[in-house]
Amino acid sequence: MESIGEIPLRTVKRRKKISKEDLIINAVIYFLLALFAVIILFPIISTLLYSLNEPLEAGYYGISLIPRHWSLENYADLFKEYVGFRRGVLTTLARTLIGTVCALASNALLSFILSRKKFLFRSGLSLFWVFTMYAQGGFVPTYLLYKFLCLHESFWVYIIPNLVGVMYVLAMRTYMKNIPDSLEEAAQLEGAGYLRIFWSVISPVCKPVYAATALFIATFHWNSVFDVLIYNRFKPEYTTLQFELWKFFSELTTSMGTSTRSPTPQPVKAAASLLTMLPMLILYPFLQKYFVTGLSFSGVKD
Repeated sequence: MESIGEIPLRTVKRRKKISKEDLIINAVIYFLLALFAVIILFPIISTLLYSLNEPLEAGYYGISLIPRHWSLENYADLFKEYVGFRRGVLTTLARTLIGTVCALASNALLSFILSRKKFLFRSGLSLFWVFTMYAQGGFVPTYLLYKFLCLHESFWVYIIPNLVGVMYVLAMRTYMKNIPDSLEEAAQLEGAGYLRIFWSVISPVCKPVYAATALFIATFHWNSVFDVLIYNRFKPEYTTLQFELWKFFSELTTSMGTSTRSPTPQPVKAAASLLTMLPMLILYPFLQKYFVTGLSFSGVKD
């Protein structure tokens, strides 16, 4: 007779029986998950199908969920007829890339400083930044400050005010505080300074929280529209995708105050909506594992 160790694992799995209660529970769980997926994906799929309607047929027959004739004309019109959309693509890409890199570097350096036990003012500075989460200067003083600093009507109004985020600093600081001190001590014995320790010892370990923070920052810059509306509304060279999308759905008849055009057709709006959300939808799956790991470890307390 065979011992337990000699029985193949696949045979054990095959002999395991599933009860009727487990089958019912699994069926209910799969049904709820499928229903949730349909609810989440339906707006995206319907927007995609709307964007594939021909503009003339959509205006004559109305928009249909299943296009009568499939067409990519709406996407071509976005870049051909709407100059603001082309400018918005370039500005949004530049803002997202530059803003994410600069904000990640500044938040990481500040978090590293606040996580050092030998830093004398780490508790006071941490309390100061937490206080700013609850008490802010207000919109009018902020606007006047940006104007005094010559950030008004410039590209850098997107970058400089968003270099430091309190939530990002707290998350990365907590993550760095849980890194063993022996790693830093070993580097100091080898003659490494603090910048060397940050770059060669701390940063490689912090890749998960860096990736999670970068995803948050990139999503903020990609979707931001308020600062464009307030500071660069009449600067067409600094328009963004989300601001152009807001104009499309607001039925504005001016293109950044320079030319007049008719209201945007609904299929073109659907194409613009899909293109503005697509990059973030593509980026998230690649950073999901870092996202979960970074948030899990950054929530661990000493």
